[in-house]
Amino acid sequence: MVLNNEELRYKELANFLKTRRAKVLPSQVGLSSSANRRTPGLRREEVAQIAGIGLTWYTWLEQGRPIHVSTQIIESLSRALLLDKQERIHLYLLANQPLPAHIPGYQGTISPILQHVLDSLVLCPSLVTDQRWNVIAWNKAACMIFGEFSEMNVRQRNIVWAMFTDNKYKQLFVDWNLHARGLLGRFRSTCGQYIEDSWLAQFIDDLRMQSTEFNLWWPLHEIESNSEKFKQLNHPLAGILDFEVCNFDVSDNSGLKLIIHTPLSGTDTAGKMKSLIDA
Repeated sequence: MVLNNEELRYKELANFLKTRRAKVLPSQVGLSSSANRRTPGLRREEVAQIAGIGLTWYTWLEQGRPIHVSTQIIESLSRALLLDKQERIHLYLLANQPLPAHIPGYQGTISPILQHVLDSLVLCPSLVTDQRWNVIAWNKAACMIFGEFSEMNVRQRNIVWAMFTDNKYKQLFVDWNLHARGLLGRFRSTCGQYIEDSWLAQFIDDLRMQSTEFNLWWPLHEIESNSEKFKQLNHPLAGILDFEVCNFDVSDNSGLKLIIHTPLSGTDTAGKMKSLIDA
C-alpha cells in the first residue's frame, strides 16, 4: 500500500511521538518506577495525563490518524515528553504548524575562531550581535569607541537601547537623529516575524518610557531594510572618525551578525584609531 504525502506525515508524527515517549523515564516526570513496568519509558495514559489531553485522542495520534494538532497541544506534548529545542521544532513541522513567533536569545559564547577574527581587526571596531540586537562579543577597538562592554549589563549592551538611552551616544554620533531613525527602521524591519514575542513587547514598552524620541518615532512605522554603509563619529579624544560599515551573517544558523567598522580610506581615521589603541 502506497501512502500519500499526508498519510506519510501522520505516520512520521506517530513514530516520532512513540520514540520520544520511550525515552522518558518515569522518574524524570515525577512518577514512580515500578519493577513490573513492561513499557520502556512512559505509558500512553501517563503522557496524556501529563499533557492534559484525552487518552483516546493521544492514542489516535500514535496510530497515525488524521487529527489536527493545535499549537497548544504541541506545547503540552513538548513539555510532557521533555523535548529539546530541535525536537520541539521537529514536532511543529510534523504537525504542519507554523513555528511560534519568538526571538531566540543567544545564551552561548562565540567560537574561538570568530573571536580571533574580531581581535585581528585591530583598527576596526567590530561587534557580534544576536537577534535581539545585544552585543555578545567585541574587540578592543570597539571598546575604545563605544565603551567597555564587559562592564555593561545585557540591556546596556543592546544597540537599540544604548542609542536611545545613553547620552554619550547622542554626543558620539554626528547627526544622531539621522542614525537613530535609521537604526530604528532597521530594528523594526526585523520585528515583523516576532511581533507577538513577549521580550519584544516589554523591550518596546520600556524604551517608549525611557526615550522621548523613541516614543515619538516608533508609532510612525518607518521601515529601513538596508544596512548602514557609512558612520561618522565625534570621539571625545580622537575627534572626527569616518567608517565604512559592513554586516555579515555568521554561517552557523545561530542568527548572529558580525558588524565591522573599517576606517574610511582618504581620511585620517586609521591613524587616529592606531593612536587610541596604542595609548
